[in-house]
Amino acid sequence: MTDTEWQQQSDMLEQKTDGQQYLSFLLDDEEYGVDILRVQELRGWTPVTHVPDMPNYLKGVLNLRGAIIPVVDLRERFGLEKIGYGPTTVVIVIKVDSGSCERVMGIIVDAVAETYTLSADEIQPAPQIGGVINSEFITGLVAQEDKMIVLMDIDELMNSDELAIDQLANTEV
Repeated sequence: MTDTEWQQQSDMLEQKTDGQQYLSFLLDDEEYGVDILRVQELRGWTPVTHVPDMPNYLKGVLNLRGAIIPVVDLRERFGLEKIGYGPTTVVIVIKVDSGSCERVMGIIVDAVAETYTLSADEIQPAPQIGGVINSEFITGLVAQEDKMIVLMDIDELMNSDELAIDQLANTEV
């Protein structure tokens, strides 16, 4: 490969990676996205170990190579209609920054959709309206073709007072 060809390929790669990457997933036929750098892995649905006295949306814990991680059903967390877990149900294992430490958690979604590379000018601010999802958990909205993608602030969502993750983190399983 000549220097010119290498430079052209490098320039094309740089153009493709301008912006931030997001992994999108589906909940109730709506598409949501999270920063792909927060995604540790994707796992097909497997039953979790139930922990008593936890909110309904906190489905239990999962043993991930020796680490015990809490698993949250986002559909139930957002008050959407319950559905059975099927072949497209996925647990997205994410890293959550809680200020003093980083912890690993799982979120159950209906399906994983796509990955997007988005520039800052493509992301619109979240409107301040009521709805199923509190707007403080939304970092922005993106129009892609004929659909809207809601970008989630996973740190705000997973560290919210109502999620009570600190109680689970301190529970021995």
